[in-house]
Amino acid sequence: MKTVFACLLAATASLGVQPGPARAQEADYPSRPVKIIVAFPVGGLLDTVSRVVGDKLSIVLGQQIVVESRPGAGGTLATASVARADPDGYTLMMINDNHAVNPGVFKNIPYDSVKDFAPIGFVGSAPMALAVNAQVPVRTVKDLVELARQTPGKISYGSVGIGSASHLAGVLFAAKAGINMLHVPFRGGAPAINDLVAGHINSMFVTAVIGGQHMKTGALTPLAIAAPARFETLTEVPTMAEVGYQLEAAYWFGLAAPAGTPPAILAKLETALAEVLVMPDLRKRLTEMGAVVTPLGSKQFADYIQAETRKWSDVIT
Repeated sequence: MKTVFACLLAATASLGVQPGPARAQEADYPSRPVKIIVAFPVGGLLDTVSRVVGDKLSIVLGQQIVVESRPGAGGTLATASVARADPDGYTLMMINDNHAVNPGVFKNIPYDSVKDFAPIGFVGSAPMALAVNAQVPVRTVKDLVELARQTPGKISYGSVGIGSASHLAGVLFAAKAGINMLHVPFRGGAPAINDLVAGHINSMFVTAVIGGQHMKTGALTPLAIAAPARFETLTEVPTMAEVGYQLEAAYWFGLAAPAGTPPAILAKLETALAEVLVMPDLRKRLTEMGAVVTPLGSKQFADYIQAETRKWSDVIT
């Protein structure tokens, strides 16, 4: 039985019209492995989510999905490389909240977060919890605030990098609480959580995907969730609002391609991602990791990126 594409070839041939090589490549896409670039180290939230989603996409698309970590400069190096990549659908990027934050943090970054990328779909987000190393003598947010007031500039908080959601959450918390805390930036979630567990830093806004297991073992003490509601895997932990601070912070992530990628390829990727995100086993896996799956199509994701960029620009300013 002829495929739809084969029928199209026959029809165009009968009219003396031959489809160009570009259209043939679009119809055959993907015909080789596809890369998903991640701007942070292996083992962190973005890397883990990308691998879980990538494994399922490889099944749907029928080609291997290779996740490649390119950390550095708050994600700007990797993002710039994807912006310059051939717009052929074989180099994608799992962008995150830094994509909307970096334009307000760094001057003269070599790309436009909106114009140089074609959103494919929003995957979801991971609410953050304010956690401390178990050796820190506090068990509530109130305790932490009191300790920070007694020792100005001595209580440290880590982040996955300058301008990251964990950094901005720490800045906002310190401002709302009227305390002076020491910021210690890292190059990704994995090294930051390692130093937090080891006691080299005192606190951090972390997600369950990188801090959950340490919370279960008692190495970390979660004090509050920076989300509108309690998280289902940490139901005993209050929200920041419940302890007196209106503060919401989460990592978000979604798939994008370089601007100029053919619409047919973008449509195929959007359809494949939507199929992946309703798979029960994938949703279960991401939920257990501390992520909330919230599928959005390309148009809604584009609107979301622009709204986030405006919001964080105002906060940073």
